[in-house]
Amino acid sequence: MPEHHPLEAKLLTGLQQLDLDLSDQQIALLLAYLDELHRWNKAYNLTAIRDPEQMLYLHILDSLAVAPLLRGQHFVDVGTGPGIPGIPLAIVFPDKTFQLIDSNGKKMRFVFQTRLKLKLDNVTEQQVRVEQFQGRSGGYCGVLSRAFTSVPDMLEKCHHLASENGRFYAMKGKLPTDELSALAKHYKVVASHQLQVPGVDAERHLIEISHTEE
Repeated sequence: MPEHHPLEAKLLTGLQQLDLDLSDQQIALLLAYLDELHRWNKAYNLTAIRDPEQMLYLHILDSLAVAPLLRGQHFVDVGTGPGIPGIPLAIVFPDKTFQLIDSNGKKMRFVFQTRLKLKLDNVTEQQVRVEQFQGRSGGYCGVLSRAFTSVPDMLEKCHHLASENGRFYAMKGKLPTDELSALAKHYKVVASHQLQVPGVDAERHLIEISHTEE
């Protein structure tokens, strides 16, 4: 019998708290991604978080806390870094597609190698600045950003990526009241979701934004 991953129990507890019912294969993929991130991070400094348990809470479960709130089929993760939140979400939603973009070469190499190793057929990646990225014809149902930039700046850089009825999903810590009050008039905040992330004793919010109808 194979040994259990040392963080499997903590992952299972976190998934239960998030009300996510995953298959054994999906759980194995999340743990494999965690192991790859930890292994590569030692050499390439992909994230300031060094401890695998903290990576589990602050990267993987933090990413998955938004899973129940996403709507649509095609998503782009802008400023994805080492694949966060795109790769964990792609594992949870194998029927949805996730385009991951970042201008950092070593982080995109990690995403590329990890996608191949984990056989994530619903993930594509590209090293590019978001302003120069054309994306899919018709746009994306959801434009995701996590710790990317301010909300107004995100919308300015990513406005061309959302489909006609698409949503912008900004993952934030504290509710960015000042940023939201500075939104251009052709955007509206559809919802502000306060998230409870297992193992994270800090505020988390998901801001859901759409184009206003002309």
